Amino acid sequence: MCVNCIRSQVDITEGIQKQVTLLWCKECERYLQPPKHWVKAALESKELLTLCLKRLKGLQKVKLVDAGFVWTEPHSRRIKAKLTVQAEVMNGAILQQTFVVEYVVEPHMCMDCTRANTNTSVWTACAQVRQHIGHKRTFFYLEQLILKFNADVQCINIKDVHGGVDFFFNNRAHALKFISFVQSVVPAKYRSDKQLVSHNEHSATYNYKYTFSVEIVPICRDDLVCLPQKAAAALGGFGPLALCTRVSNTLTLTDPQTLRQVQMDANQYWRQPFEPVLNSRQLVEFVVLDADVAGPPNGRYVLADVQVAKASDFGRNDRTFFVRTHLGHLLHPGDNALGYDMSTSNVVNPDLEAALDKGYAMPDVILVRKSYEEKRSRRRARGQKRPWRLKRMAMEVEDDNAASAPGRGREQRGGPGGTRNEQDMERFMQELEEDPEMRSKMALYRDPGYNPAADAQLRDSAMTDDDEGDLPEVPLEELLDDLTALHINEDEE
Repeated sequence: MCVNCIRSQVDITEGIQKQVTLLWCKECERYLQPPKHWVKAALESKELLTLCLKRLKGLQKVKLVDAGFVWTEPHSRRIKAKLTVQAEVMNGAILQQTFVVEYVVEPHMCMDCTRANTNTSVWTACAQVRQHIGHKRTFFYLEQLILKFNADVQCINIKDVHGGVDFFFNNRAHALKFISFVQSVVPAKYRSDKQLVSHNEHSATYNYKYTFSVEIVPICRDDLVCLPQKAAAALGGFGPLALCTRVSNTLTLTDPQTLRQVQMDANQYWRQPFEPVLNSRQLVEFVVLDADVAGPPNGRYVLADVQVAKASDFGRNDRTFFVRTHLGHLLHPGDNALGYDMSTSNVVNPDLEAALDKGYAMPDVILVRKSYEEKRSRRRARGQKRPWRLKRMAMEVEDDNAASAPGRGREQRGGPGGTRNEQDMERFMQELEEDPEMRSKMALYRDPGYNPAADAQLRDSAMTDDDEGDLPEVPLEELLDDLTALHINEDEE
């Protein structure tokens, strides 16, 4: 028999399904791979083609030669695959045949999405992230990293509580994955606990709720710390007084007298924990009277000898301080700087007292950073705005009863600049402007309400020779376009 006659009498695709049903969750856009596994697959992807071929019954009787998608309307809920198969027929002849299989996509909500939409309080694992300090700048930093890397994609609910943030998950593995991400970006440790919810005696199955307590090291940028004797010895005789100049998965401690830097991870800290001697809320403003470079640069810092006076002492006395600082690349005569006045600070720290007893000469002033507050206040007075903005996570705020609890009100109330959280957010945005390395880890977006022409007009109308010459700003080429801000009007479509 010829090939045409064989093809007319023999159908090698007989017994192979020509129409199959695929279950698809419209909430998470995953497909069901029986019996209960849900797979994430995009249209016309290799993952979706593999899933379609696995769902096809009878395909093992023939040899699959080729497979590919046939274009269909994306909203038709139909997926068509063109398959080419071979099989051996009469007298050892091999017949090849091509046919099309149609897959019908039926909406079906998966169990995770069903549980999340039914009751957000029903959770399996909870990661309670805490940092026992008086501000939330660390959580603003952590929030931006979570948004950039989509670390919260498995969260079913996020709650802003006193002292930290709670993250809720449907799966214990998702919570552990999130905790691993947190530990990779900030120094932290965690401990876990579980509570029995239900127990089936016949099948010997247990249902637990897992709670993970994640504690971030209570040391932040610009904090002044005094290392314990054992910790200083483990770091090669570093310290004892040092500034925390960077926080990532490790703490970067800098000695402003020598420019020596050390790295301390979470394990090293928790072996010899210590509290900050002074924090950023106790910074005092100084005016730089003179500055001389005292040594070669070490990385981003330059050692310098400067003469400063407290801004509050102008017109009252002539008291000045001679300070050795790591800010020689920034400070010039006439600049303002923020630092710690150790001569008048009432510091109660056993480690510092032990170091003083051994002959440590504590400096009168420790400068922390250059101050741009005067120039920023002039900019705000002119009505100039930042051309960029940050995304925020959708979080539930703790109820009013908890907000009125002891300590909660003190955290929310602030000074003339707004609430504490608003002040902390403003300081965090200033840190992004001043530190390009910190800014490179995050995603900054263009503000759609920013008008460059109006901003340039305001800038030119009040610009002087020395006005805002060195004020740090975010370059426009570093900003991203926020695609989520583009909305389509369905009535006009």
